[in-house]
Amino acid sequence: MSVVKSFSVYNGDMFYINHNSSNFTVIDCCLNYDRTDEIIKEIKQKSQNKKIHRFISTHPDDDHIRGLEKLDEEWEILNFYCVYNEAYKKDETDSFNKYCELRDSDKLFRLYKGCSRKWMNQEEPGDGIGRAGINIYWPNILNPEYIKALEDAAKGGSPNNISPIIRYSVKNGGSFMWMGDLETDFMESISDELCLPKTNVLFAPHHGRDSGKVPAKILNRIYPDIIVIGEAPSEHLNYYQNYFTITQNSARDITFKNENGAINVYCSDRQYAKKLGDKAKNKGGKYTLRPDRLSNLEYAFTLMP
Repeated sequence: MSVVKSFSVYNGDMFYINHNSSNFTVIDCCLNYDRTDEIIKEIKQKSQNKKIHRFISTHPDDDHIRGLEKLDEEWEILNFYCVYNEAYKKDETDSFNKYCELRDSDKLFRLYKGCSRKWMNQEEPGDGIGRAGINIYWPNILNPEYIKALEDAAKGGSPNNISPIIRYSVKNGGSFMWMGDLETDFMESISDELCLPKTNVLFAPHHGRDSGKVPAKILNRIYPDIIVIGEAPSEHLNYYQNYFTITQNSARDITFKNENGAINVYCSDRQYAKKLGDKAKNKGGKYTLRPDRLSNLEYAFTLMP
């Protein structure tokens, strides 16, 4: 079994993947004071028996790196993954300084379209570790729009559009995609270059804001079964009509358990989990309820990819 968890961190992003191999991955960091100890404790507990730990940073906005120095202090980051960049901020913070320290260290692995690394998407037979199942579909480091985004970030502008596109897949099971905070206009400018596979769960870029709505041309390629809409203020959200959505503002923590080819979905808000279960039951088809899970009040529904 592998687990993907999306933490409810209030207008930010933070995830982990507990792989069905000896890998453990954290994607982005947004530690708010009331949950910092709780989240770090869970990450340490879930990763303690894994041989490979990695941290993937989509981009250095505060709501994606907040508390990174605390995470590194408590859960030493030995493998730091991000795109090549020279992002600059006039008003530096401890979290941004830690990001730069890790980015500029020998712990760095640079992300780019099609990159490969042992244990990320390669494996060494017989070492008992296995691969993580993570692949990178963007950036193309030679794309002029991307180069401009890097230049803007280096001048202190928004780093949103330096975000990579990350896909995690389980053999004979579910698949998940992250797009950081890519903005709609930027995605439209690179849409002809993106070759993205069908993916079961898409975490909507820019926390589900209108400004990060995935263009139809790209969305039709991904053809997600579930879109997770993040924790931006509700007046800024795009609810992706005609798609099956989970709204993190309502769900709170969301856990996806990949088991026996199915994705079992859980929400820490039990009332919302029940509403999702009713929605899945009404939709039918690949969206179903498993009677053996209903005693768990956080269980919402099961997706059969």
